Amino acid sequence: MPVTVNQGVKIHWNEEGAGEPLLLIMGLGYPSAAWYRTRPALSRKYRTIALDNRGVGQSDMPPGPYPIPVMASDAAAVLDAAGVESAHVFGISMGGMISQEFALQYPNRVRSLILGCTAAGGPNAVRADQDATNMVMARGAMTQEEAAQAAIPFIYDPSTPRNVIDEDLAIRRPWFPRQEAYNAQLQGIIAWESDSRLDKITAPTLVIHGDSDRLVPPGNGKRIAEKIPGARLVMLRQASHIFTTDQPAAAQKAILEFLQEHSTQQVAVSVQR
Repeated sequence: MPVTVNQGVKIHWNEEGAGEPLLLIMGLGYPSAAWYRTRPALSRKYRTIALDNRGVGQSDMPPGPYPIPVMASDAAAVLDAAGVESAHVFGISMGGMISQEFALQYPNRVRSLILGCTAAGGPNAVRADQDATNMVMARGAMTQEEAAQAAIPFIYDPSTPRNVIDEDLAIRRPWFPRQEAYNAQLQGIIAWESDSRLDKITAPTLVIHGDSDRLVPPGNGKRIAEKIPGARLVMLRQASHIFTTDQPAAAQKAILEFLQEHSTQQVAVSVQR
């Protein structure tokens, strides 16, 4: 797995596929390996470049907090290391926040922008339901396994089979974050907002959200789509925060169709069934 250094911190990244570059930025406490369900379909048409955000996976865990703009600069450093001037950018949850900041700080490096199950922070953000907030705040007293199990009702739709959820946990389990790293990323989220700056995003944007998301309620996706000029909103039914697991075929179809519209070379859309 290649590594680059940004501000003295080693950031691990990897790439799969060929074609126009597509930067993948994962969410709070999740490693790049968590893209496993979506990435194969994307890599058939695009050169996917995924990084472990600082503090997780194989990247360094410096003292926190980890501000969102710093994590956006980590992503820029990865593109530099990959020899990529500009890319399509797809971020999920906290990765969607990093992607918004990336689009604001490096507008010439963004070919198109996909914001999944994310929010813009600030006082106008739609807050998680109280039980979800309590779960996040109680993590410090839990083991990593207990924390992962406690999150399930808030990030998966009730219709998703348990064996499918267990597949996700099996991928994540070797990379469960240390509590210090989770807190450092969470501090970055809490201190950040883009709501007042969304109208400055110029990249073609797809906002995709699950309609049953209890951790980042769908009103957040609606607000982002309303504020970014020309943004498209896709709301997935029977999908929660991890919509890529709840509704993989519908998610992949929406994402690939959007990417196709904004790619220099037109590609045929095929999705995993």
